[in-house]
Amino acid sequence: MSASRVWDVLAAAQASYLSEVSPHYDEVFWEVAGRVEAEGCLGKADIGALVVWKRLSARTPWASKLMSWPDTDVRTVTTRAVQTVRDMDVSRAEAARAGRGVIGELPGFRTGDALASAVLAAAAPVRMAVYDRRVQQALNSLDLTLTPAPGRYGRYMDLLDRLLSQGGERATGWTARDLDTALYWIGGPRPCSTRSQEY
Repeated sequence: MSASRVWDVLAAAQASYLSEVSPHYDEVFWEVAGRVEAEGCLGKADIGALVVWKRLSARTPWASKLMSWPDTDVRTVTTRAVQTVRDMDVSRAEAARAGRGVIGELPGFRTGDALASAVLAAAAPVRMAVYDRRVQQALNSLDLTLTPAPGRYGRYMDLLDRLLSQGGERATGWTARDLDTALYWIGGPRPCSTRSQEY
């Protein structure tokens, strides 16, 4: 699919997302991002809030293991992750790859990028983006290749950078986070009225 056509789809998806999704849905994400900005780290309560925001299951062994860690240890790891993804001396993709490596030290974060990317996006909401299965489905539908090989999150951010550079004037004002919400919207079924239901 041509870059122009991809941007046609992205722009339409973003407009639909903004019109259909409750403007209050992302309040939890931005509240966590605000605390990260103030404190420079995330604690267990912040991660728990992001689990709810992403509508992930906490009835898993990793959640129990994470809750068994001292909050100070969790904050030690996330402090390093926050510093890493905010490092403007390296590219967005390099920062994402390094940050993903750091956050992988926490229980439940070794594999899979959905929650890890949410944590990293909350750490740097203008620079980083969220990845999940719906984003992957959208990328596939747009003929944009992103394999599940190790280092996927860094490659994802590199792909978003390429999209932003190919968008020209159409990409003005768009962040990586805007791209991920558009991709999310493209990537899966939606209820008839998302203003009153989960999406």
